[in-house]
Amino acid sequence: MRPLVAVFNGPNLNMLGLRQPAVYGHATLDDVEQLCAQAAERAGLAIDFRQTNGEGELVSWVHECRGRARGIVINPGAYSHTSIALLDALLAVELPVIEVHISNIHRREDFRHHSYVSRAAVGVICGLGIRGYDLALSAMADLLDDAGH
Repeated sequence: MRPLVAVFNGPNLNMLGLRQPAVYGHATLDDVEQLCAQAAERAGLAIDFRQTNGEGELVSWVHECRGRARGIVINPGAYSHTSIALLDALLAVELPVIEVHISNIHRREDFRHHSYVSRAAVGVICGLGIRGYDLALSAMADLLDDAGH
């Protein structure tokens, strides 16, 4: 049985391909899901791919991972910069977390430079477009192999 990795996406990521394509590119969330499915297959992982605009729903999904998933890849969107609740949930589940951002948050507005989620993450990938998800899943597979999962 392949280890399960949750791939969670936060607010406005359902608008990929439409919202600010100069910043986020032309790929849609369906494209991201397909890329993740292919990356998971190559890495020997199973994924649970989801998107929500609701902070509480995202926190609940993270809670569900405890005892169910082996790791979390998360693009928390704007919740990166605002959600202590999401940080607390990620810390509570005690799983490896990799944070992904399509854009380089450090080249954008000052308020985007800080991420609460990064405090729970073993690694952060930003600025490489949707390829960051592929890299995150590959890295997660390596982390799980190294941990003997």
